[in-house]
Amino acid sequence: MAPSLSLFQKQFAPFLLAIYLFADASNALLWHTPTNPSIPGALLWGTGRITTTTTRITTSPIANFRIRPLAEQQAKNWGNLDPLSGFDSNDNGDDDTSKVSSFASQPTRTTTTRTPSINFNSNSSSNNNNNNNKKKNLRQFTRYLEVECWKRAELRSLEPVLQAVANACKEINRIVQRAQTDDIYGAAAAAATAVVGQSQSQAQQTITNIQGEVQQKLDVLCNAYLLRAFCGSSRVISSVASEEEDEPRCCSNVMNDPAFASGEYIAVFDPLDGSQNIDASLPVGTIFGIYRPPPGTAMKDNDAAFLQSGNSLVAAGYCLYSATTVLVLTMGSGVDGFTLDPDTGKFLHTHPDIRIPLSGSLYSFNEANFRDFDEPIQRFLNSLKEKSRTKTTTSDQKQPPPQQSKKTIARYVGALVADTHNVLINGGIYGYPATFQNRNGKLRLLYESNPMAMIMEQAGGAGSTGFGRIMDVQPKNIHQRVPTFLGSLENVFELDQFCQYYSSQDESQQTLYE
Repeated sequence: MAPSLSLFQKQFAPFLLAIYLFADASNALLWHTPTNPSIPGALLWGTGRITTTTTRITTSPIANFRIRPLAEQQAKNWGNLDPLSGFDSNDNGDDDTSKVSSFASQPTRTTTTRTPSINFNSNSSSNNNNNNNKKKNLRQFTRYLEVECWKRAELRSLEPVLQAVANACKEINRIVQRAQTDDIYGAAAAAATAVVGQSQSQAQQTITNIQGEVQQKLDVLCNAYLLRAFCGSSRVISSVASEEEDEPRCCSNVMNDPAFASGEYIAVFDPLDGSQNIDASLPVGTIFGIYRPPPGTAMKDNDAAFLQSGNSLVAAGYCLYSATTVLVLTMGSGVDGFTLDPDTGKFLHTHPDIRIPLSGSLYSFNEANFRDFDEPIQRFLNSLKEKSRTKTTTSDQKQPPPQQSKKTIARYVGALVADTHNVLINGGIYGYPATFQNRNGKLRLLYESNPMAMIMEQAGGAGSTGFGRIMDVQPKNIHQRVPTFLGSLENVFELDQFCQYYSSQDESQQTLYE
């Protein structure tokens, strides 16, 4: 038998219930108030809206009047709910179904409650940006190396080396960004004194390299980073050759430890291609290649191990430091690109299996030297410009509208990595031909032309000297230069046809460049 209620209870029960519900709503309001104490709770309540939410009845001792919003219960369990939006502030895009599955067995009801909300333009726009700018689910460079090196057992020993090179590229990117603010830009004399402890007279002798080019401070610093990366990451690299140094160096000399001289590979690199661009905030890059030397030559501290064609390359890559930092790598089975995530500091696989278009409208030549180019190159460039003109007819009869051929586009940055990357992504041709002053061009065969040619060929393009494949050229010295043309297959083939048709007998038979 239910207990009887007194007259006092009958009269004041609705009033007491209203007070209780008001206190409960106020408690929920305080929970929804943002962390900014300058926003009063009354403002939030006045701008509230009626919404329908799913709530759960708890087994509270106070009858069944205690209604707790599901979002409040989730906040206690997850701890990272945003008070205004109701979304997990640390949500990474994963499926959260498992998080709320535990509530499925609880008794639920749909009720209409007043949930406070506030609409500030700045807050709403930032919330929208946070919701729309979620990270892509991309594979990291480390995982890519694990998988690729597992597929090819002969390259497994190179995994720590390539990982160390990627880390060195991160460091180079950091100092490139800080070159002006940290006073590490300029001639290399001061850097040589500071870095290797040379006297001022010795430092003055290192201002120019073997090519007669002025070395920059960044060249010296980046060269040191890559020396450590190739020689110090493992013992599979026996010798290294840098564009910034006159002679190759054995890794045992770099690391001051004879144990590092027993590797089965050798490495070549250009630590900072286009370093003169940094003063104008233009792109620069790093180029590297890894060779398998002939038997018995890897441990020798001389040029013999490096004097081989590009067909001996087992891996090649470059890193572009620009609006984004992009690492492009090939290990002989395709080309892949990785973009440095500035938030996590890791390279992410953003360009899987890069394929260059069969032909393209982009050409990248330094046309300031146009009059110094040989006749075949001049004719080729003129033909590219002629293709951009509109084809019309002169007949008096009515003709269809004029046909516009694909317009050619000229782009030239002055850094091999930047210009070649543009061609690799969009299609076209890059060229640094011979001139009257430099009959063999200016690009080095070992450090620049061979690695870039391997990347282009692996991506479905071509690399040519104008008279044959770059990778077939047998070098005679480690700093040998060669005319270089890289790009889409049809564009490079067309240039080869111009060189072979318009060149003299002696020039057409020239396949080696000293």
